Order: sequence, then structure tokens, then C-alpha cells
Amino acid sequence: MSQPIEIRAQDSALHHLKFKSYRYKQERQAYQFMPKEGEATRIVIATPWGAELIAEKGDYIVNELGVPENSWPVQKDIFEETYVEIQKGIYIKRAYVSLYPLVEYTKDPEQLVSVHTLEGVVTVRAGDFYLCRGVKGEIWPMPNDKVLTTLIPVDP
Repeated sequence: MSQPIEIRAQDSALHHLKFKSYRYKQERQAYQFMPKEGEATRIVIATPWGAELIAEKGDYIVNELGVPENSWPVQKDIFEETYVEIQKGIYIKRAYVSLYPLVEYTKDPEQLVSVHTLEGVVTVRAGDFYLCRGVKGEIWPMPNDKVLTTLIPVDP
């Protein structure tokens, strides 16, 4: 298998992709990572697909309701701009997200792609993931099955 393709948010090739808008349909749990004095100010969060993402002090740790083992960090400013609390500790993402199938980018479902997210580099198989772009141009991969179960396409 060939070397992974590297993708960064500032890559000019991304400007030519036809991302489609989606909105989230599910509630999530979240808490702000605020370590006590003397504790580490950053933690590593392992994703279900094997990536390790970094959460810094003040970031939010988000998970799907009832699935705390499927957590990911969101930078404080992005979280506070894109999520709204609907009850204590329960949020819904109000911002749209733009998606593009990674397999359409690579033309090879087996191609590995290293996506440079705000929280670290995540390497995935193109055929299993979408490339997501957020409100500040940040990018991350999302599993195909998660797109199908958590997102609704927004009419153009």
C-alpha cells in the first residue's frame, strides 16, 4: 500500500471540492476539561478508530449520549460557538458541518489519508470516512456510519 496522503485545512485543493452541508440530529454529553492545580493541562483521548487526539485545558470533551468511550475533544472557542446546552451537560450542535467523501478525493477506497486536525493527526482509510470542515475551516475525518446515523443533509 502507498504512503498516506496528507490533508491540511489550508491545502488549496480543498477549495475546489464540493462539500455538502449537513446538520446534526443528536444530543451529546460534554464537559469542560479543567484540571486542578498540579494536574496535567493536556490529555490524550483515544478514538474508536485508533487515533489519539489532544485536549488542552479549557477544551470540551464531547461524547454521544450514553457512549463515554466514544469521546473527542473540541477546542473551547469552537465548542462555545457551535453547541448550545439544552439541559445540564447535554448539548446539541447548532452549526452546520460540510462533508466530502474521502474516497472521492483519493479515488481509491484503500488509500490511507492523514488528516491534520486541530487536535492531532488522524490516519484513516478513505473508503470508510468523510472529510468534514467546520465553522472555522478546521477539518477532521468522520466514519461513514456515523454520518448516516448522526447527520441530516441540508437542502442546497
